[in-house]
Amino acid sequence: MLLLGAAATFALASAPAEARERWSPQQANAWYAQQAWLVGSNYTPASAINQLEMWQEATWDPKRIDYELGLAQGIGMNTMRVFMPDQLWEQDPEGFKRRIDAFLTIAARHKIRPLFVLFDSCWDPNPVLGPQHPPIPGVHNSGWVQSPGLPGLRDMARYPKYRAYVTGVIGAFAKDDRILGWDLWNEPDNPADQYKGQDGKEPLVRGLLTQVFDWARAANPVQPVTSGVWWHDDWSPGAKLTGMEKLQLGQSDIITFHDYGWPEQFEGRVKQLKLYGRPVLCTEFMARGNGSTFDGSLPIGKRYNVAMLNWGFVDGKTQTRLPWDSWKKPYTMDEPTLWFHEVFRADGTPYRPAETALIRRLAAAPKMVVPGQ
Repeated sequence: MLLLGAAATFALASAPAEARERWSPQQANAWYAQQAWLVGSNYTPASAINQLEMWQEATWDPKRIDYELGLAQGIGMNTMRVFMPDQLWEQDPEGFKRRIDAFLTIAARHKIRPLFVLFDSCWDPNPVLGPQHPPIPGVHNSGWVQSPGLPGLRDMARYPKYRAYVTGVIGAFAKDDRILGWDLWNEPDNPADQYKGQDGKEPLVRGLLTQVFDWARAANPVQPVTSGVWWHDDWSPGAKLTGMEKLQLGQSDIITFHDYGWPEQFEGRVKQLKLYGRPVLCTEFMARGNGSTFDGSLPIGKRYNVAMLNWGFVDGKTQTRLPWDSWKKPYTMDEPTLWFHEVFRADGTPYRPAETALIRRLAAAPKMVVPGQ
């Protein structure tokens, strides 16, 4: 019997079936022309601290999800960006597929088409299946986990399992028009440096993401695939980009990005990315204390026909109403003066009714039209 080393195993895992080509700009723009102006949130139900708690069978909460997506529909939202944990595919692919289908059924009832995120480089690099720890008092996103996590990145013998996950989950829903698209990796070069021992992470992620794009296209989805750039000052064509940004911008069917800055910065980044001639979607924005607000950025996105998905929806176990600096100084004695993220309180009342009214008003207006401007 021929024994394969880790490198040979990875090479076999890397060889995709006949993959579809990257969409041309014309194909991407034709797809985008068929969409309403896309507006929504990054979504985790209030009852879940992270992706694992959202999707695991023991903590799966369809009643809460149905209620919250009803809130979204009520203010005109039509999409949600939803993170998936790869570990659940390995543990129970059939059960995971049933819950994905159930989520899509709920979302479709509320006229919402999700953008699914397959991998993530943010926060805890050691995800563990099973019961998740309770929220750390006063700390923003204290239970969020990476996917696949650093141990999984370093173990190339596991890479065939990641291929099975990508081709399995996308293949199962490749023709499902309830899905908006596939966001293959969230902030892949995020160092998550509040956690120690992550040296050498970026090259591993970049190597794996290269394969993930191939695996995703091998499933031949009718939906677009993408991975969003998130931190650089200049993303213009011809600018000095990192290797990760070149990969993301060079392989994505549609251009996605994150921006948590002032409206002037947001508009500048939109103008840079529009130069690629493809649809542009902002898949994370809105950090009130950082200068990124619905009032400032959302009308700009509408005017440029940029899809807009803010971070956070209903205040809950993720505690992302608290600012990033809560990792250094937890808000255990007092609440922050201003909520950082989130649209609704846990009881379903808006944090700021003026914001939900703005979302509803912009969502109802024709494309690229900002009422009153």
